[in-house]
Amino acid sequence: MSKERVSYYYDSDVGNYTYGPGHPMKPQRMRMTHNLVVNYGLHKKMEILRPTRATKTQMTRFHSDEYIDFLQKVTTENMDNLVSHQNRFLSGDDCPVFDGLYEFCSISAGGSIAGANKLNKGESDVVINWSGGLHHAKKTEASGFCYVNDIVLAILELLRCHQRVLYIDIDCHHGDGVEEAFYTTDRVMSVSFHKYGEYFPGTGDIDDVGIGKGKNYAVNFPLRDGIDDESYKVVFESVLSHVMEWYRPGAVVMQCGTDSLAGDRLGCFNLSMKGHGHCVKFMKTFNVPLIFVGGGGYTIRNVSRTWAYETGVILNEELDENLPYNDYYEYFGPDYKLGVPSNNMENLNTREYLENIRSKVIDNLRQIPFAPSVQMQEVPRDFSSDEEEEEDPDVRVSTQQYDARVVPDTELSDSDDDDHRRDETNFKDQAPRSSRRTRKTSSRERNRSRSRKTAKPSNANEYSVKSEHVGFPLTGSSARFENDGSFVEEEEESSGKAVLSTDRHPIVRDGGAVKIKSEPDDEHKMDVDQESETEDDGDTQNVNEASTNNSPNQTPTPMEVQETEEQSTKKH
Repeated sequence: MSKERVSYYYDSDVGNYTYGPGHPMKPQRMRMTHNLVVNYGLHKKMEILRPTRATKTQMTRFHSDEYIDFLQKVTTENMDNLVSHQNRFLSGDDCPVFDGLYEFCSISAGGSIAGANKLNKGESDVVINWSGGLHHAKKTEASGFCYVNDIVLAILELLRCHQRVLYIDIDCHHGDGVEEAFYTTDRVMSVSFHKYGEYFPGTGDIDDVGIGKGKNYAVNFPLRDGIDDESYKVVFESVLSHVMEWYRPGAVVMQCGTDSLAGDRLGCFNLSMKGHGHCVKFMKTFNVPLIFVGGGGYTIRNVSRTWAYETGVILNEELDENLPYNDYYEYFGPDYKLGVPSNNMENLNTREYLENIRSKVIDNLRQIPFAPSVQMQEVPRDFSSDEEEEEDPDVRVSTQQYDARVVPDTELSDSDDDDHRRDETNFKDQAPRSSRRTRKTSSRERNRSRSRKTAKPSNANEYSVKSEHVGFPLTGSSARFENDGSFVEEEEESSGKAVLSTDRHPIVRDGGAVKIKSEPDDEHKMDVDQESETEDDGDTQNVNEASTNNSPNQTPTPMEVQETEEQSTKKH
């Protein structure tokens, strides 16, 4: 099987909003989740996208115009002037008015709509939007911390190209908003595992199966307090195996609310992180297009750890138990571990109770026709491009334009090369260039250097050169001589740093030529031959005469060399 293409939607602005002090819903949890995802290196395994924010036209595909207009207009400053509308559209303290309310809703809905559109185009196999999953929102009112139902909007987008869509909800609360939206149709089946009985929102009885054409396409599995990993695994796999075999959906949307974890502030289940993540792993085995969205979860350190873990499950990556250092590291103390264990809470879901509920659910599924079909028709138009976002005239490059810009790695400008990728691309595999270069010098330079140099005896055929002339025509960018007669050359390496090296360069007389040789080293070998020209090399003849008078094994004294040079100077 080919590797799955995973798209991950995240807008960094989502963590800037707050429901108010003391409110259990904290959008900061999405920022914490993304921080863990990045520090675990999971962002390198998938496509990271910033979603286009949902427009009013897109939101009103499900919600009423009046309701969306209210969300767009209401602020903390004018909320007192809209009391009548506020009582109508918002439900008490659960859904307060806060700064940036409409923008927050557009981010959440935009990610789910964009993910559904990504699946429709066949550009991805799995989509993740942890900022979504607000399953309580109704057509004309907010409910349960949810204002815009991004799940319904995503399913409506999927129905453009898929005959049947399956919705799965593993939140501790019943997904009443999604079930209500598709309660009368057979094109969407909703399956919800939730706490039922004196618990918000009070819906989701096993007998709530839908009406009309949608009868038996709403599947509810009511649970009691304290259900553990093993019991949840049995009922989840059993029900979903029958649903996938009988309903044959073209795409699946799964709400992964984490308030079903042990220790949640508002939850009453006893699932561990791995028990919760097993549901994600099981749904991947069916190889159908998937959208994973967030949802509830009010102990934020457990929420972020679980969603980061499930991102790894989706990518088939095993995460280290020890959390990597991140911006919210202190939140995960004192153990700083990835896991969220279950506790000793009593499981009130007996085996007989679970088996009885499971049997009723399977019986209801047998009453529906096999994979209901849809009449052939033209694919509805794409609403995502109907209303373009207005550009801010004061911003030269908008966020959307910056995200859409693609620059090849080989065409990075200096301002974009913050992480030195340009150096790695162009110079990583190149061999270092030798900094030692040889050059031939003119006879004028040779004569000038020769007239200034003095020599002291070294052996029969060598002279150690000692001169104050810094431009002595040897090699390198600059050269000088030390008091002990050693030649020091300052070399420029390919890195641009000056490196000092000390070498002895003896002069060897060889017939009519004067050769300056360097000691060969392990990296470079240099042999500089300075050939004298016959037309202006009279001083060389004098040196040869002086060398003829001396025996081959006798070294000329410095006085003899100086007398020979003086005679050469007088002739000129």
